[in-house]
Amino acid sequence: MKRKRWLVVGLPVLLLSAAYVVLFWWEPEYAYVPPASQVMNPPSDARMKGEGGQEYDLWGQTITKREGGTMLADTAMLSSGNGAIAIDEALLKLGRKAMYKETFGNEVFLTDIVGIVDGPLTIRNMAKAIMQLKGQGTSNLRVELAEDVAIGDKVYKKGEMIDTGIDVPKGAYAPLGMPVKFSQGRLKVGISCMACHATVDRETKHVIEGAPNSDLNAGLVLALATNTSVYFTHTDVENVAKFIKDLNRTVPTSDNHTAVLPDPAALEKAVDENLAKWPPGNFDSTIDMASNPSQIPDSFTKGGHPYGWSGFAAAGPFHGLSAFSNNVHAQNSDSLAQVEASPELFGLDKEVYLGILLQNSANPRYRYDPRSGLKPSEFLAKVDPTPGVPGVNEMIKPPSFPNLTLMAPDGLFISSRGFKVGEQVNGMAAFQNTLVPPERREKTKADVLELGRTVFQRAQCISCHSGEAFTNNRVISSAVIGTEPSRAKALKKTERLFGPTTMFAPDTPVPVPRGAKVLEVPTGHLDPEQMKLAFAWGESPGGYKVKGLIGLRWTAPYLHDGGVAVGPDLAQVGIPGTFMQGVEPDPANSLRALIDKKLRQQVIAANEQSQTLKEVHVAGIGHEHWVDSTTGFTKEQQDALIEYLLSLK
Repeated sequence: MKRKRWLVVGLPVLLLSAAYVVLFWWEPEYAYVPPASQVMNPPSDARMKGEGGQEYDLWGQTITKREGGTMLADTAMLSSGNGAIAIDEALLKLGRKAMYKETFGNEVFLTDIVGIVDGPLTIRNMAKAIMQLKGQGTSNLRVELAEDVAIGDKVYKKGEMIDTGIDVPKGAYAPLGMPVKFSQGRLKVGISCMACHATVDRETKHVIEGAPNSDLNAGLVLALATNTSVYFTHTDVENVAKFIKDLNRTVPTSDNHTAVLPDPAALEKAVDENLAKWPPGNFDSTIDMASNPSQIPDSFTKGGHPYGWSGFAAAGPFHGLSAFSNNVHAQNSDSLAQVEASPELFGLDKEVYLGILLQNSANPRYRYDPRSGLKPSEFLAKVDPTPGVPGVNEMIKPPSFPNLTLMAPDGLFISSRGFKVGEQVNGMAAFQNTLVPPERREKTKADVLELGRTVFQRAQCISCHSGEAFTNNRVISSAVIGTEPSRAKALKKTERLFGPTTMFAPDTPVPVPRGAKVLEVPTGHLDPEQMKLAFAWGESPGGYKVKGLIGLRWTAPYLHDGGVAVGPDLAQVGIPGTFMQGVEPDPANSLRALIDKKLRQQVIAANEQSQTLKEVHVAGIGHEHWVDSTTGFTKEQQDALIEYLLSLK
């Protein structure tokens, strides 16, 4: 009888315990990577296999070596020891895989520290929402909240459905770009590039690689986390001292004095309220203590350098695209990584900065207690999964550390153990350069497209939007272009932290061995005045790079702040008439507002009526290049130009 009872009760418990042990040590993880049949714009086989000759990237210069043909450079130049990167099938496959699956360990930061699924938005309810799709997919996963929460003056109730903007492809039972890992006895969620830089087509529910996730509600999703305070430098919380309530909550500082930490609940409330104001499809990727989010950019990147809205990523492999990809994980998915720069950028002692970020961590293992007597850096060292490098993501210290450089403007460089230095971000850059938008379903007559092309030239659009990517690769002063200027000044304080641009050779293994070869990254070809504009250095007001026009069909709304938005109905103007009403901006109508003076005025007026948008610097102003009756163009010509712009790929 006892044996039978043991078999009924004890054996299942033993099996479950064994399964838990296996999970604990094995730490399985999963990320959805769609097959080519589920992608609307899969890269061509010829490009992925490198047919047509072996290509190399040498600090942004593309060099092709053909069998039996002429090599455009000496063989010695094409060695990885000199900085050359072979763009072969292996690198492109690595890049695509990394775009979908690679978190560089940010599940620790996002789950254990930020608590992104520890608040009202839970893994259980997200899984429930996905299961209810029954494999049909969605471009906006609507999730039921697990508890009441107040953000600013808005109260979200338990059971209320919220729009996350998270994409789930047809046939998939996991979101795009959100790898899940079982680690340290917990289920953890991370973020990969495709959470932002791919989307699900609204009709077919198939994946469009490279198109921005234009309705990803990143601000609200972060605001629902339990320790969103880690993103306070991305908001307008300029002075943390005003949140001090308890003078006994002190930390030892770097100079062996003490400083008082702000109240975690009060700071959290302020940061949550600010982040919830970001429009869908926008993210503030700068740490200038101002809330000035910009649109998530597309990844139709070939020929579109410099990268980033201000054009700050211009040096290094792939014309700076590797540096731009690095920014996502060396800064935006791990605020701890900026500890060395905190005195200069935020006016905060390093220990105070770490204490603020860790004092309310979701997982007690990573939660700093001011009563411990430890410095926050000492506490973090005990639990840090990546010892020896600031932050908890998988990074290396470049040879220039702690200085910032044009190739590593965040000070660190993303690279995982077992890979070569920069191998993953170089793969991402190479893969992004293969992406082209899908063919439009709507067929436009050839004569209309020809008329549109003629108008494009006559209206002088081509003076800036030229070349294969329809950009002249220049940065224009914010004072000249006239768009909302806040973000253009976001990098101004970094000038004091910059040093010479060097990097380890791309064949250097990670961890980086002592005596590894250091290369000087070429920057002499970069116009110093353009770099001043990109970083707003000196007296420069900062600027915005001339955006390429490839894939406009998939990138509405427009301008860097995403303020030029019009719905399917021309009366649905601005962010208040579109996203704030649950209406997706229409590409053709939003483009019309970009070039039609009267319609733009309506858009700007609608945006100005929203105090929320004012506080996050979303206006839809500037770029006043009208193609309408005020400049001698007919409605037919305007229509043709819009059709032409939507056809570019």
